[in-house]
Amino acid sequence: MDTCTCAMELLGMLLFVSAWLCTLTTTILPQWLTMSTALLPVESYDLGLWETCVVQDVGGMECRAYDSLLGLSHNLKMARMFMCSSLGAGLLGILVSIPGLYIINTCKDQDGVRTKRTLTVIGGVLGIVAGVLCLIPVCYMAHLAVIHFFDDKVPDVVPRWEFGEALYCGWVGGFLLIIAGLVLIFSGSCSQEEPQSTVQRTYHFMNSDVAYKKRQEYV
Repeated sequence: MDTCTCAMELLGMLLFVSAWLCTLTTTILPQWLTMSTALLPVESYDLGLWETCVVQDVGGMECRAYDSLLGLSHNLKMARMFMCSSLGAGLLGILVSIPGLYIINTCKDQDGVRTKRTLTVIGGVLGIVAGVLCLIPVCYMAHLAVIHFFDDKVPDVVPRWEFGEALYCGWVGGFLLIIAGLVLIFSGSCSQEEPQSTVQRTYHFMNSDVAYKKRQEYV
């Protein structure tokens, strides 16, 4: 395998791990949606998947987890399900891709190289799936925030939810997962089976050496 393909594999794995950590951060952060009121300018409210928080300008922050799972809205349930699925698919993709890296000194024979290429491609596909699963709830929550923000039926004095930091982190993580998956798939598809050619050259050399020795013995 050439140096360029190995570099692409390492780049894809680096992006994969970084994107997965970014997705994990998005899932944990409570700042999915944020809201500040004109009546209480010193306080703002954050809405997350697992808890809600009240943030004060002086630096204090108080969070409270949701009391009941059944009492959650369908939006939060859907977001939890998709984000957990994204984390699972991404972690599985990382675990599958690591043995498929060429720098991992395992399965260097002809059949092993084909297996490593397959593992790399499967890991890339799982990365793309994880990225799509991450972008779905992030984009949906942002869509709901935009609709409610520009709703003419709601008076202007009523506070509205706006984008939080977790949404931007989720967009970055989702797109990086997709990019990492594409890089791994491309590196796995373009890798060359050098061990096969090496075996053929060794076999040809051994045959030539044996024929030369027989020729000397005959003479």
